[in-house]
Amino acid sequence: MPRACVPALVLLLASACTFQQEEAPDAALRRGCQYLWSQQGQDGGWHSRTYGLLKSGQSLTGFVLNALLQVPRQTCQPPAGGLDRALAFLERNTNAEGAVGKMDPLLYDYPNYATALAVQALRRAGRSGEALVAWLRTQQFTEEHGWQRGDAAYGAWGMGGEPRIAPNAGHVDLSMTRHALQALAAAGVPASDPAFTRARVFVERCQNPDGGFFFSTVVLDANKAGQDGSQYRSYGTATADGILALLAMGTPADSDRVRSARRWLAANDQPDGAPGFIGPAYRRWTAGLRFYYAAASAEAFGGVSPKLAASLEASERSDGGWRNVENLVKEDDPLIATGFAVAALSKPLSTHSEW
Repeated sequence: MPRACVPALVLLLASACTFQQEEAPDAALRRGCQYLWSQQGQDGGWHSRTYGLLKSGQSLTGFVLNALLQVPRQTCQPPAGGLDRALAFLERNTNAEGAVGKMDPLLYDYPNYATALAVQALRRAGRSGEALVAWLRTQQFTEEHGWQRGDAAYGAWGMGGEPRIAPNAGHVDLSMTRHALQALAAAGVPASDPAFTRARVFVERCQNPDGGFFFSTVVLDANKAGQDGSQYRSYGTATADGILALLAMGTPADSDRVRSARRWLAANDQPDGAPGFIGPAYRRWTAGLRFYYAAASAEAFGGVSPKLAASLEASERSDGGWRNVENLVKEDDPLIATGFAVAALSKPLSTHSEW
């Protein structure tokens, strides 16, 4: 081979490798997106075949649609009429109060999650969601329902349903609070709004001195990583939720709270599961929260790491979906695991090195 051809060949091979590296996440994302659209019901919703509670599609439809609407259009287009049918399903399943997830009075389908995710999906689709936002406001633990700043639940959101009157908080955690805050932010609620001021009390109480977050100041057994003495340990999904909650409330990205949380996440990040679980009593959560962590951490960092993208690509099923063998948070349902994986891969590649 002539010597002059060698540099050209090297450049060609290098560019081919680069092309493959760049295209792999897009190919996996395209297959995942197509899989989710293929699972849409005739009624426009997404319905679990794994869990009876999720069969109604009220919470799943907003979740899946919100993930799909994050996929760049050049990567995956919705099928003809698919988006309109999904939006019509959400409209039919919004009750007179503005809540999603309450159509069956005997079996609520995670109303705060369902409504918050529906708002985010509606906003991504260019719709208002104003009535849904108004209902979410009624679900916050505020003075209106007897809650005071000193109460552990103050400023947070729970499962949703009828407003909780003090001192009966029920289940309250950082994940539900994060999603409600993101819904308000997506709807254009300003950072000065009292809802964010109240929520900041709860969110900041969940941040540890190491910068990471734990899950709940109310349901202490729900802090999945356990504790060191009286301090609940930080772990990956809670820390990603904490970052996203802070950002939704308008906390600057360069603030000490956000930067310290991102440093904790970067220092402990791993591509195949959620970090922060130490000891045999807690290790199952590493795998059990794998896909939730993938989506939340990619959003918290503002990008998906090459290692995470490669891990997701390697674990994608032949039909384009994902499934977790662990059922701790229902990720054994392919609609849930795939929704999280698609949301993660929709983010641009990032090394997180700045943290």
